[in-house]
Amino acid sequence: MAGHRLNAAERVRSLEGRLHVRFEDEGLALSSLTHKSYVNEHPGEVPSDNERLEFLGDAVVDLAISHRLMERFPLATEGELSKLRALIVNEEGLARVARVVRLGELLLLGKGEERTGGREKASVLADALEAVIGALYLSGGLPSALALVDRLFTDTLEGVAQGRSGTDFKTRLQEDAQLRLKQSPRYRVVAESGPEHAKTFEVEVTIGSTVSARASGRSKKEAEQAAARDALQMLNASHSGP
Repeated sequence: MAGHRLNAAERVRSLEGRLHVRFEDEGLALSSLTHKSYVNEHPGEVPSDNERLEFLGDAVVDLAISHRLMERFPLATEGELSKLRALIVNEEGLARVARVVRLGELLLLGKGEERTGGREKASVLADALEAVIGALYLSGGLPSALALVDRLFTDTLEGVAQGRSGTDFKTRLQEDAQLRLKQSPRYRVVAESGPEHAKTFEVEVTIGSTVSARASGRSKKEAEQAAARDALQMLNASHSGP
């Protein structure tokens, strides 16, 4: 692709254009796109590879996603928040975001990494995305990095909030309840709190007289998904025999 033939300045400009950001330090931006295999083959051509920036970016992404999850799930426990974060911040999830902005086109790779499809490898893309975020943090500060994480992960956060991140809990509960109990779940809002622009809803789901679970969320749909998730766990626990 044309992106492979860009010079250093063009590569950084292209990255800035795709992410809608500005790097004060071009060297950091270029390093974030540089795989260690390229440095081994081109010593002295770029400041460094992206491994140290990836280490920093990993922490920035964790912080940003943790912050947003705490806002979205005000009553979730530490364990629940950790599980939700793991649904978002993982190698495939990061690589998926990197593919959306076509980050692979801009990477500097060694010949061996290029031949083995490095531009599409989930591990390479995930590390590069975290390195880019780490570089932006060093270059423009935490607000810039957090704003970028917000933009890049909006859809993924919405998916988790509504139970769409690989699992639609309401659909699964409906199927399991019919299969195991021959009944359908029933949902009702049992409480609302907070101001009109930032309400929290508490929803109860029941399946006959056997299963009942409650959960909260920032929308009725979000609360229903959380309640369905908890009811599924109860249903599975009560039918976990051989």
